[in-house]
Amino acid sequence: MDALFKALSDPARRILLDSLRSTDGQTLQQLQGQLDMTRFGVMKHLGVLEEAGLITTKKVGRFKHHYLNALPLQEAIDRWIEPLLVKPAARAVLDLKSKLEGHETMTKPDFVMQTYIRCTQDALWAALTEASAHAAYNFMCQDVRRDGDALHFQTPDGNEMLVCRETALDPKTRIASTFEPKWAPGVPVSQIVYLIAVEGPFCALTLEHYNIPPAAADGIADGWARTLSGLKTWLETGESAKFLSPQVQ
Repeated sequence: MDALFKALSDPARRILLDSLRSTDGQTLQQLQGQLDMTRFGVMKHLGVLEEAGLITTKKVGRFKHHYLNALPLQEAIDRWIEPLLVKPAARAVLDLKSKLEGHETMTKPDFVMQTYIRCTQDALWAALTEASAHAAYNFMCQDVRRDGDALHFQTPDGNEMLVCRETALDPKTRIASTFEPKWAPGVPVSQIVYLIAVEGPFCALTLEHYNIPPAAADGIADGWARTLSGLKTWLETGESAKFLSPQVQ
């Protein structure tokens, strides 16, 4: 929490975060254009933001792309602000289009989020692959069922909200899955990738979301922040992190 507030205290770093909020996945050269300072100065600010967990990076070819990681902010809000407020009834998890195949790709993800969870690799893998686990921490879904390689997510009123079909599994390290929204007609299918790395008593979980249509970009960060925050809470405390009551329609 100290690193988070330290990172946010500098106006130059807030400008960088605002720029990534507007256009995620920028390179150092693109971000340097947002500030009147040297390349080295921008790199130092990005280092502070990355140390605080507010950004995460992915190297594609010769270029390093920077992504806003909203999860630490969501956790701060949940801890300090949300207890004083009435939570909104619902916020949609918006996503979209196309498939990625294989382990290596030069395609740049549209959205990246990372969190550290104090749990075993086996527990995190089960939480991402077992239907009953998804039902415990997903903030939108009352019921999740598995049909072969597909997970079907249902809202509290019984409507199908989402279908995720696994396309590639590297046991305990990587899951590639299609993402097929059912809540809005015409929203295209996309793909998500979960990456798991063990770091001492923690597991680093990175989510990558590819081919996000502009119309869905505004809502996706909030939806993933709530989902991964719920996953972290459930694995670390055993408490279900539901944001919707069964009565919400």
